[in-house]
Amino acid sequence: MSESPPTTAPVCYRHPGRETYVRCTRCDRPICPDCMRDASVGFQCPECVNEGRRSVRPARTAFGGGAAGRHGYVTKALIALNVLAMLLSIASDRGGDAVAGGTGFGGLLGGGTPVTNWGAVLGYAILPDGTIGGVADGQWYRLVTAMFLHYGVLHLLLNMWGLWLLGRALEAQLGPLRFAALYLVSGVGGNVAAYVFTEQNRPTAGASTAIFGLFAAVIVIERRMGRDISQFLPVLVINLVFTLTVPGISIPGHLGGLVVGGLMALVLAYAPRSRRTLVQVAGGTVIVVALLGLALVRTAVILGG
Repeated sequence: MSESPPTTAPVCYRHPGRETYVRCTRCDRPICPDCMRDASVGFQCPECVNEGRRSVRPARTAFGGGAAGRHGYVTKALIALNVLAMLLSIASDRGGDAVAGGTGFGGLLGGGTPVTNWGAVLGYAILPDGTIGGVADGQWYRLVTAMFLHYGVLHLLLNMWGLWLLGRALEAQLGPLRFAALYLVSGVGGNVAAYVFTEQNRPTAGASTAIFGLFAAVIVIERRMGRDISQFLPVLVINLVFTLTVPGISIPGHLGGLVVGGLMALVLAYAPRSRRTLVQVAGGTVIVVALLGLALVRTAVILGG
C-alpha cells in the first residue's frame, strides 16, 4: 500500500514564507495576519481593499464640496496668511512710528507701513516715496493683496475673529475649494467697490471686504438649508451700523463685499444638482468678469479725468 504525498500548506500571496489557511473573501487568495483587513464578512487583502475604496464615491456636502472642509484647513491657512502679512508689515516699518503696524494705541491701531502703502487699494496718487502708483497706474495686484493687509494688530484681530467664527462653518458646508472661491471673490468684490467709489488718493485695506461676504453667505446658505437665520441678523446689523457710523471705515468696501459675497453664495447654494459644478464655475466667472469690467471703467474715468 503506497503512502499519499504530504499536503502542502497554502502560503500568503504577498509573503511566500508564511503559511496560512485564511483567504481573502473577495479574490480568494491566501493572506497572512499582516495582510488581513477587516471586511463586513471575513477578511480582505490590501489590494482588494484599495480597489473597493476607488470604487466608492467620495463623500460630498450638500453643495458639492469635499468633506475635508470640516477640518477648516482653508480657514486656518487664510488666518496664517493674514498674520504673516501683519508681521511683514510691522517689520517693514523699522525706524517709523508703527511699533505694531499702526499708530494709535502704541501702534496697535491705524496708520500705514511700507507694506500697506504697497498693497492697499489705491486709485491713483503720489506714494510716500514720491512715486506715482495705484490700480489705475497698472498695480492691479492691489485688488487682491489689500484683503490680506491691516492697519494695526487690533484691526487684524477683529477680522480674524470674524473669519474664525464664520469661516469654519462655511467651509464645512461648502468644502475647501468652494469656500476659498467665496472668500477670494468676496474680498476682490469689496476691493473693487472701494476702488470704484472711494476717492482715488485714499488707500483702503483689510479682510473686512471678505468677512462681510461671509456674513452674507452664512445667511444665504443657512436659508437654503431651511434653518433659522434670526441669530445672524443682529450681528450683521451691528456690523453695518458700525460700518456706517465709525469714521475711517471703507463703507464701499464693506458693502461691496457683502453684495458680492451674497451673489456668490446664491450661485453656490442654488446651482442645480445635475449640473452643479458647471453652473457654480460659470456663475463665479460671470461675477469676476463683471468686477473686472467695473474696475476697467473706473480706470478709464481716472485716467481720462
